[in-house]
Amino acid sequence: MSAPDAPAGRVDRDRLTRLLGAPGCAWLVDRIRRRMERAEPLTGPVTLAAPTDGERAAAERLLGRAPSGGRSLSIRLDAVDTVLRRSGVSPDGLAAAVVALTGPVTLLSDVRRREADAWHDAYTPLTEFCSERPELADWGERVRVSGLVRRLARDPESARALLASAATALRSLPADPAVSLPAFAARTLGDAHALDDGTPLATLVHSGVRALTGFPDGTGAEWRREAWACAGLLKDALSSTVLAVGLRGTPALDWATDSGEPAVLTLRQLTRTPPRQAPVVRVCENPTVLATAADTYGPDCPPLVCLQGQPSAAALTLLRHLHSHRATLLYHGDFDWGGIRIAAALLRRVPWHPWRYTTADYRAAAGRSPLAPSLTGTPATAPWDPGLRAALSELGVRVEEETVLDDLLTDLAP
Repeated sequence: MSAPDAPAGRVDRDRLTRLLGAPGCAWLVDRIRRRMERAEPLTGPVTLAAPTDGERAAAERLLGRAPSGGRSLSIRLDAVDTVLRRSGVSPDGLAAAVVALTGPVTLLSDVRRREADAWHDAYTPLTEFCSERPELADWGERVRVSGLVRRLARDPESARALLASAATALRSLPADPAVSLPAFAARTLGDAHALDDGTPLATLVHSGVRALTGFPDGTGAEWRREAWACAGLLKDALSSTVLAVGLRGTPALDWATDSGEPAVLTLRQLTRTPPRQAPVVRVCENPTVLATAADTYGPDCPPLVCLQGQPSAAALTLLRHLHSHRATLLYHGDFDWGGIRIAAALLRRVPWHPWRYTTADYRAAAGRSPLAPSLTGTPATAPWDPGLRAALSELGVRVEEETVLDDLLTDLAP
């Protein structure tokens, strides 16, 4: 709906331009137009705090008398309306005069309603996609209410295009087999750089990838790379690595195992030529455990994988491959809050069973370690053993893997 418009023939344009269209009345016309946009009555005074001589002279010509004195300039809209009607300059009054001078006036309520409708329609690609992929419905609702799309897109039209492209990309994920991120972008979006860091589309699709894979929140280039990799998109297939010993299935792995040497496996290797399945694979957090196991058992060392802290994309790819081929994964890590978080993050992505990594194991190890350092940091929950958090808080010491190395080596004995 628009504010009432006056027929052009009812206005004396020449006289109206001299009276209300003069430069000295521009402020007054602007105030009137804003009132019309808000559907407010054109009555009562409007005041200009510091008028120029030209603005005072224009007001005097308009009203046929000098306005009230003082530093400010105050004009009653009722009086202007009366002047325009009685003089025949604008028989339909002040609103018609302003429309004649400045064009049709659209109510702000109509503008806001049309804009709200346009933004609602912009989310149609997201709504349709989430109906196809119900597991992402919660993510879609978060995207809708968080304001992310409005921050990434300038207007509803751009937002709709952005969401349509995001849906196109996410429909093809996770990628299996894994593929380079630029190649995936070129194939699905027609632009190898469409998912480059910093682009609105990359930000939105990366958010969807984390929801799809359960990848935890974080920051930094490594975090972004590994989140992409969890969906089978390889941003850098060489820098992400994992340590392993005792695995077979490729000439390089067979040689390393026969030599009793640990192997550094890249994400590229794991996506192209993964190792052969193994019935049981143990997983540790610290490289010292793996290196000592290789030194101790050489070619007879059973399969052992080392995360080296937070699980990398390569580590997750390897462990998922082993799990999918029915390997039983046994995990051990440091008994501290950081170690608990690493283990919990891994458990959210790959099922594993504790390897001397329970409340009873912690209490026994802490009892044998009178010089164990104090526990620091923010407590974390151990989903595989809820009592472990309480035990760590109670005893207040950290037990690193190196402290229980002999026990771990005993379990690895051929």
